[in-house]
Amino acid sequence: MIQSETLELLEWHRLCQHLATFAATKLGATAARHLKIPDSQTESEQLLEQTKEVYQLETRLTTGLSFEGIQDIGDSLERAERGGILTGDELLAIATTLAGVRNLRRVIDNQEDLPILTELVADLRTYPELEQEIHRCIDERSQVTDRASQKLGEIRTDLRRLRTQITQKLQNILQAKAGAVQEQLITQRSDRFVIPVKAPQKDAIPGIVHDTSTSGATLYVEPNSVVPLGNQLRQIIRREQAEEEAVRRLLTELVAAVKPDLERLLAIATTLDLATARSRYSYWLGANPPRFIQRQDNEIITLRKLRHPLLVWQQQHEQGQPVVPVDLLISPQIRVVTITGPNTGGKTVTLKTLGLAALMAKVGLFVPAREPVEIPWFDQVLADIGDEQSLQQSLSTFSGHIRRISRILEALGSGGDEGDEGESNASYPMPHAPCPMPNSLVLLDEVGAGTDPVEGSALAIALLQYLANHAQLTIATTHFGELKALKYEDERFENASVEFDESTLSPTYRLLWGIPGRSNALTIALRLGLKPEVVEEAKTQVGQATDEVNQVIAGLEAQRRRQETKAAEAQSLLQQAERLYKEVSAKAASLEERESSLRASQEVAVQQAIAQAKSEIAQVIRRLQKGTPTAQEAQQATNALNQIGQQYQPATPVKPKAGFMPKVGDRLRVPKLGQIAEVITAPDQDGELSVRFGLMKMTVKLQDVESLDGQKPEPVVKPKPAPVAVTPPPQSVPEIRTSQNTIDLRGKRVADAEYILDKAISEATGPVWIIHGYGTGKLRQGVHAFLQQHSRVNNYEPAEQADGGTGVTIAHIN
Repeated sequence: MIQSETLELLEWHRLCQHLATFAATKLGATAARHLKIPDSQTESEQLLEQTKEVYQLETRLTTGLSFEGIQDIGDSLERAERGGILTGDELLAIATTLAGVRNLRRVIDNQEDLPILTELVADLRTYPELEQEIHRCIDERSQVTDRASQKLGEIRTDLRRLRTQITQKLQNILQAKAGAVQEQLITQRSDRFVIPVKAPQKDAIPGIVHDTSTSGATLYVEPNSVVPLGNQLRQIIRREQAEEEAVRRLLTELVAAVKPDLERLLAIATTLDLATARSRYSYWLGANPPRFIQRQDNEIITLRKLRHPLLVWQQQHEQGQPVVPVDLLISPQIRVVTITGPNTGGKTVTLKTLGLAALMAKVGLFVPAREPVEIPWFDQVLADIGDEQSLQQSLSTFSGHIRRISRILEALGSGGDEGDEGESNASYPMPHAPCPMPNSLVLLDEVGAGTDPVEGSALAIALLQYLANHAQLTIATTHFGELKALKYEDERFENASVEFDESTLSPTYRLLWGIPGRSNALTIALRLGLKPEVVEEAKTQVGQATDEVNQVIAGLEAQRRRQETKAAEAQSLLQQAERLYKEVSAKAASLEERESSLRASQEVAVQQAIAQAKSEIAQVIRRLQKGTPTAQEAQQATNALNQIGQQYQPATPVKPKAGFMPKVGDRLRVPKLGQIAEVITAPDQDGELSVRFGLMKMTVKLQDVESLDGQKPEPVVKPKPAPVAVTPPPQSVPEIRTSQNTIDLRGKRVADAEYILDKAISEATGPVWIIHGYGTGKLRQGVHAFLQQHSRVNNYEPAEQADGGTGVTIAHIN
């Protein structure tokens, strides 16, 4: 009962109504309005995973999850199981529901990293054959189709033929008795075809009168000649209705046969819709997924910028006031927090916000707070908020509070430790003593209020000490100053207060931690016009000690505001530095990428130029290899190679023009200092000179100055050391063919020849004679190709005719 009262006090039903507006189906909306609160942390974590995966899935999809076609078919399934015959509308709703759920499963199966949703729809049966059979027998207007059965098709053929006969006969009567009819019209009354006849001329067309107009001037008559056909038509219609019912009965039996699977399908669709509603509502709130913590593992409750979800809705949809967030950072050893401060300061809103946040996390909703959101899983959320006066039960405000608090204590039970029951009412375990770790959250508004202040304060202290032992966390609001001192007696207690702006006489709705609230009643009374002498007399009654405490609290509040201002300024500077760092990093990355691109393009150009030069050099060598070269041809080849070298070798950089050399008395510019200085001493061997600007003298490097017209100074040339004698290289040895520098490759394969060649070239100190013979020319071509790409081979040429001619190649080694 107390948990139901708590949900009512926290206005949980309003939040469920808001959640229902994000559901896509009637079933999902109903489930959202009657949201079940899980009994275990495992179930809550499962619901949170569903919400996270739907949130992730909808960020990937362009239009989000579609629940089109899914309807509430629960009543239809129950009626089918009991033997009732479903209507065409109900059968069509079953078919569209099957198709809609199949589309949902297809979308989930096509995505990766959705283990919870994939497991949810893994064993889902959507019975496409049942859907196809329903669509074959029922059309879009929910009517049984002609193709549903052969007998029904024949009956409807007879119906069309008979209606045509009746219409033709009536048309003939209208033409023959045109003067007796009111208008040329064939209509129906009670499934009988009739024509409008003028009342004075009813005898002109004998028949049965089925209806009369309001004025009585027109009679709707079925002519006697058509009556037999009308009777026959009615009989055929009865046969048609019976056959349609038989078709719908057969389809109903097919539905009833798979009722358990269809109910499971409906439950899964509802679960998906509810998870989607939670995801969309969380996204609308700007909420973040919570993580359940264990306070016994020294984890801190972290709820920064926590907003009341109902106030957010009121601000967005009802033009309410902006929502002021609160920060709740509660250390693991804290079991009771007392919030003090003036009325209308936001104390009660803080209680409700925390209570709703705990419930939202339990049902799988994200919490409207800044990341990270870390909160315990509370097995119970129990609250006593607001007045509970009852004239009928003769209950005062105090009595109502005590009744509700008694129910809260009963719900908490003994707290888990049998030793607690043996303790006297006056003794409580000290902070260092072991105590149970229950999982309940208790919210008390104005604890101990409504009675004598002394007794109420004592009762509040005893109650909070009891709750410190039997509840995981208790948040209590109060006006009793004695409760502020509990923090200094027991480390499990903490103080907080709501801020009040004395200049505007209005609350700021901000929660201040570690600072107890102070009384503002006398200040407010004075500013509202109460006579100063009355206020001064009240101050003397309160006492000097209380006034000093208020002054200390005021000083603490001022110091806190200064610290918050400095923290905000530091945060702003940090954000600015981070932004500048990102901009510089982006520019550096862009420049590096550009430099890399330019370097790559330059390398490609260089490689292309080298390849082109090699090709042209190879052409010159091939021309020389054709026949015996003459001196003139050799000179031409040399000129060609020189031209190629000039074309592809990098141009010699132009030496900069010689700059000036500073002399004593010259005026020059020092760019690093942004000053114009006068030279005092000329540059020494190390390139340093003394300058003066204004009253300052300093020594600068020569490269750090320039003339007034921008010229750079000449570098100081140090004297060169004495040259070292170099032994001239020995005279070149004439090239002589021996058995050591001759390789015979005749009869070898090209691959084997390359291996032998590579070994010989690596060991050679002079030219190598390679005997490859004539043959087919493949061995010679392979040898030349290998020599052309070898790094140690400068060039190669055919041997002299006496040494073998073109059957031998001489390779010159570098």
